[in-house]
Amino acid sequence: MESYQEQLLREFHLPLTNPVLVFSLVLFIILLSPILLKRINIPGTVGLILSGVLIGPHSLNLLEKSSAVELFSTIGLLYIMFIAGLELDVNEFRKYRHKSILFGILTFSLPIAIGFPVCRYLLGYDVAASFLTASMFATHTLVAYPIVSRMGVSKNQAVAVTVGGTILTDTAVLVILAVILGHRQGAVTQEFLLRLAFSLVVFIAIVFLLIPAVARWFFHNLENEKHSHYIFVLAVVFFSAFLSKLAGIEPIVGAFAAGLALNPLIPNSSALMNRIEFIGNALFIPFFLISVGMLVDVRVLFNGPMAMMIAVTLTIVALLGKWIAAFATQQLFRYSADQRQLIFGLSSSHAAATIAVILVGYQARILDLNILNGTIVLILVTCIVASLVTERTSKRIVRSSTPETLGEPADGGLSNERILLPVTDVQWSEKLLELAIMIKEKRSPNPLTVLTVVPNDEQAELNVQRARIELEPMVRHAAAFDARLNVIATIDYNVCSGVGRSAKELMSDIIVYGWPHRRGFIGRMIHDTAENIVACTSKTTFICHFSRPLAMHRRIVVACPPFAEKEKGFAQWVVKVSRMARELSIPVVCHCEKRSRSAIIDVLRDIQSGVHFGFESYRNFREWEGLSAGSAHVREEDLLVFVSSRPDSVSYRSLFEQLPERLEEQFNNVSKIMVYPAQYEPRDKDEGYVDIVAIPFSFSRSAVQKIGRELGGFLKKSSLPLKRSMKKRRRSEP
Repeated sequence: MESYQEQLLREFHLPLTNPVLVFSLVLFIILLSPILLKRINIPGTVGLILSGVLIGPHSLNLLEKSSAVELFSTIGLLYIMFIAGLELDVNEFRKYRHKSILFGILTFSLPIAIGFPVCRYLLGYDVAASFLTASMFATHTLVAYPIVSRMGVSKNQAVAVTVGGTILTDTAVLVILAVILGHRQGAVTQEFLLRLAFSLVVFIAIVFLLIPAVARWFFHNLENEKHSHYIFVLAVVFFSAFLSKLAGIEPIVGAFAAGLALNPLIPNSSALMNRIEFIGNALFIPFFLISVGMLVDVRVLFNGPMAMMIAVTLTIVALLGKWIAAFATQQLFRYSADQRQLIFGLSSSHAAATIAVILVGYQARILDLNILNGTIVLILVTCIVASLVTERTSKRIVRSSTPETLGEPADGGLSNERILLPVTDVQWSEKLLELAIMIKEKRSPNPLTVLTVVPNDEQAELNVQRARIELEPMVRHAAAFDARLNVIATIDYNVCSGVGRSAKELMSDIIVYGWPHRRGFIGRMIHDTAENIVACTSKTTFICHFSRPLAMHRRIVVACPPFAEKEKGFAQWVVKVSRMARELSIPVVCHCEKRSRSAIIDVLRDIQSGVHFGFESYRNFREWEGLSAGSAHVREEDLLVFVSSRPDSVSYRSLFEQLPERLEEQFNNVSKIMVYPAQYEPRDKDEGYVDIVAIPFSFSRSAVQKIGRELGGFLKKSSLPLKRSMKKRRRSEP
């Protein structure tokens, strides 16, 4: 019978085979390696790679490339490419797609042009081996991408151009690999090329047409199944990777394509995006970096002068080719030196596609062992250089950053903004919270404030405690977004007074409130909370109703009245609409007059917005009272934004008072936001009983018209039952 000591020795026999022990070791490396190496200014990415070298089969032999390690490594690689596609700013990519294509051509052709003569004439390899090795120089893996994501510079134009060029050059190299292998086997025929082209067309159709349609249905119909959303995303990533493999290209292309396909449906500030990044950066991506280090065998450098010369030559040529491509891109697009270094850092690391090319070439007997060993050393050196350059450059960009250099819109002076969310119904407040997180200035240190107001009566203290308990779901929901939340339950005479007082105390810039549930005539005249919140504050106020998840909208349609540019909060709401469109990756169509159009364009130019703003004639929405003309320009999947104003404002019209009701009637199934821009001069208000005084009963022309309309509607509805009973009585008479 085996003793305890023998069992213990068997468990710790190298390489480790116990899955629990293997997983524990890897987790401790992921935890401790970045912390320890950070003290000597070595990036965490490099630390994970070096840890893989140390524990790998060619060093301490603690781990071997088992099926479990291979699985997690593959997941991590696909995760890197997926996140790169998911975080890619689609608006910036569309704006700079020609630059991405040109960079892809440069970073593909220049390394090959330098590498082929070196391999052919300096190292003495034949044409096939030289061309395949040179094509390996053209590939690059976004090993350093988690660094720019963590540093907050992933929206920089240089990053968007580099990521866009990555998929072009890697796809081209992998297609070349398939052609070379086919030629080696004598299979490069017209039938082979047609089959490859057909497979790519089918792959593109499935990923970019079918998957987004299925994802929209899933996210819309299973909106409350939050955990299922993440499982669905993972399934899409691996299914796309498998489809790309069937199409004859590497799975990393499919993962990147999946990120691009789901990009419009997963906003950067959403809870789902937070979960994707958290799990990937905490587990899967570190696993991949450790596995890259496990491939490295430092002993190959001592196998003779030829092995050393090949390793050094391959490494120098790989780094030189990528640096020249980055330099050419800088000169063509007039980028800064930091942006050039950022492009070089992101594009100089060789790992995934490089290993695929070299291993396949070695197994096909096109390349020899010296090329394989030299490539392993190349991977280690380029990953270290890429991580060091990227981290140092990212820090330099952040230290000297402006909104333009970071690729973020300027904040319009709201870097210290405060947003207030008055809550009356927690069930309908999750979407309001998501909107507030989406439009909030990212550099503002202030948390979002959720406010609930309870009446000042004998049960006030008990109601405050109940209100705080009811707001707990809001706190949990905010935690999913990794957002800071300040919860306040206050006592006041009524909701409007409490919101107005709190907005002043907190110095709030924006108020986000839910669309009111309309009641009868008396309720609308006396207790219309939303209308009175607008009346008792001078802050920019968003009154929102969402009929579908925010990510399910296709456009933002803005109706902007004449003289809206004269309001104090004009630039503020333009910035917020632009940020909303940027997060959702959707265009904006604005119906306005020429002067408002010019003012909007000026604001967009100041904030360097990459959002597509289209402009239509304001005449489409001129019939405010009936809204019959505007309804033809709004679809059910649009987000309708009406820019209104408060009485006595420059852009105010009496028809604005009936707009909310008209919107409910005309656009019942359309998501809508009423925007009330901030005013220059706040009017004095009584802080007491705002709900039942002043504005609704002020004897202005608009007030009289409103009372007349309400009375007419009330009497008309009241007379219907009487008319029906009289008709029945007449029918029953002989």
